[in-house]
Amino acid sequence: MTSERLQRFGDCLALPLIAAPMFLVSGVELMVAACRSGVIGSFPTANCRSTEQLDAWLTEIEAQLLQHERQTGRKAAPLCPNLIVHRSNVRLEQDLAALLRHKPEIVITSVGSPSPVLKPLHDAGALVFADVASIRHAERAAEVGADGLVLLTAGAGGQTGWLNPFAFVRAVRAFYDGIIVLAGGISDGRALHAAEVLGCDLGYMGTKFVATRESMADDRYKRMLVESSADDILLTTAFTGLQTSMLKPSIIAAGLDPDDLPARGAIDIAEDIEVAARESRPKRWRDIWSGGHSTSGVTDVLGVDDLVARTIAEYREAGGR
Repeated sequence: MTSERLQRFGDCLALPLIAAPMFLVSGVELMVAACRSGVIGSFPTANCRSTEQLDAWLTEIEAQLLQHERQTGRKAAPLCPNLIVHRSNVRLEQDLAALLRHKPEIVITSVGSPSPVLKPLHDAGALVFADVASIRHAERAAEVGADGLVLLTAGAGGQTGWLNPFAFVRAVRAFYDGIIVLAGGISDGRALHAAEVLGCDLGYMGTKFVATRESMADDRYKRMLVESSADDILLTTAFTGLQTSMLKPSIIAAGLDPDDLPARGAIDIAEDIEVAARESRPKRWRDIWSGGHSTSGVTDVLGVDDLVARTIAEYREAGGR
């Protein structure tokens, strides 16, 4: 790895890359495959229907990665749960307790300040990365002691930012010496290397991991990503209350007009987590899918091992080490 900030992970990272947390897509199989391949695996704790299921997921992932390490003699890349810290998340305290029991090496906080969970996670030995979408939010997260900042830039899939990645990274690096993760538009190893040159330590790759055999995404979703491009991405608040990058073909297939979508009220994390846990999810979660500008780079559905191997080759060809 080129970044001294990542030395604590030794040689377990094949790439300076996080398989980004994806709502209703990232599951046990994808996490195990990513970490085995040398990529940090991240999933939203809200993907689990309950804290009990979260505990079961963490136990299963840990067991499979330990078996991998015993069989190969190689340490797997870290697992990195994504914890929603918004005040309306009624499961926050319980999910945090589950993470403290399992002691992941990294935790990402999103939709709020990491301040309430920093001390217990630090006491458990975890690095805490905070999702931020503005320079002011980055400043605040840095002030309270976040170990890393995930910069949500224009073009990220799902919940996204609005700032240009070049301007955002350079502005944050001017005052912050911690780990910076670039989220948005990283579709291959060349883009990942460019993020490092820009001043980042890690990159998020989400959309291409949706279209892997190990993801929980519907096969129709995976095929739609292969058939779509960045021109098919719509930025809207209609489905989550936050600026979100969505696939227009999925909106049309659900019988909606992308140019005339109904308004969505303010975000309600508690309600959305509960809705997502039900068997009969409303169409906005079940049939309408997100995608980033990197959709143009999705050309086929691969296994995670093949995707990572391809990305490593591109990264090395671009000059990455």
